[in-house]
Amino acid sequence: MITVADQSHLRGKLLFDEPMAKHTSWRVGGPADCFYVPADLADLQLFLATQSPAQPIYWLGLGSNLLVRDGGVRGTVVATSGALDDLRKLDEQRVRAEVGVACAKVARFTVTHGLAGAQFLAGIPGTVGGALAMNAGAFGGETWTIVEAVETIDRQGRVRTRTRAEFTIGYRRVEGPAHEWFVAALFHLQQGDEAEGKAHIKTLLVKRGQTQPTRMANAGSVFKNPPGDYAARLIEASGLKGLCEGKACVSELHANFIVNTGEASAADIEGLINEVRERVARAQGITLELEVRVIGEP
Repeated sequence: MITVADQSHLRGKLLFDEPMAKHTSWRVGGPADCFYVPADLADLQLFLATQSPAQPIYWLGLGSNLLVRDGGVRGTVVATSGALDDLRKLDEQRVRAEVGVACAKVARFTVTHGLAGAQFLAGIPGTVGGALAMNAGAFGGETWTIVEAVETIDRQGRVRTRTRAEFTIGYRRVEGPAHEWFVAALFHLQQGDEAEGKAHIKTLLVKRGQTQPTRMANAGSVFKNPPGDYAARLIEASGLKGLCEGKACVSELHANFIVNTGEASAADIEGLINEVRERVARAQGITLELEVRVIGEP
C-alpha cells in the first residue's frame, strides 16, 4: 500500500480512513483504508504504479450503484468523479468522455452539439465509468449501444484502446480483458436537432421525477429485471412496498428502490435487500439478482 512518504510524486488528493458515507448516494458506509482522487489520467497512471499488487482496488464514481458496508473498505478506493472529467467532441459523430463525467452531463453535452442517441443517459444517476462497467440503462437505452471504443488502464498504469468487439455485453453485464479498468469511452452518435434533444431530455427527467424517489437517498434500481418481467412488479405483487428495516425502506413510489429515510446503516439496507429477495422468492418463485454492487466489511 502507498504510504504518506510516497505522496511527493503525486498531484492528486490522498486520504486515509475516509468515511465512504460521504461518497455514496445511500449516505452509508464505513471508512476506506486509502482514498485517492487523481489530478488527471497521467497522475492516475503514476498512482496505480505505486500500489502493491496485493492491494485491492475499488473504483468510485458518484457512488450511486454501490452499497459500502459499515465496516468499511480494506484496500484503495479511486474516486473519479470530478477528476477524470474530460469531455470533448472529436468529430461530427463521436464524443470522448472520461469515466468521471456524469452521465447526465454527457447527455446535455451531446444534444447541445447537435448529436442524438445519448439522451437516455440523462436518466442514469452515475458516471460514465459506472455506466460502462455495468452497461447501465434507462428509458429503453443501454450504454454499450453507443460505445465505439474504450480506453482502459491496468495496475501498472498502462493505458490501452479497445474496441467494443473485445467485450461481451449483456443486460447489466460487461465482460472484458482481466485486470483492466475503464478510463474513457468513445461514443458514436447520430446527427440530431438540439431543440428536439433538449425537449426529449426534459421529458425523461420529468418522468423520472414522477416515478422514482429522486428526493430521497437511494442507489437506483436495487435488483435486475428478470427475463420477461420487472423486479418492481414482483416486489409490489409480494406486498413489500413500504417494508422497512431500521431506517431503510422499500420505496412507496418505486418498489425496486430502497431509500434511506434518515440514519439508516448499511446493515439496515443489506438486511432489507435480503428480506425482499427471500420474500419475493417465496411468493413469486423467482430469485432476484442484485444490480447494486456490495463491497466492504460488515
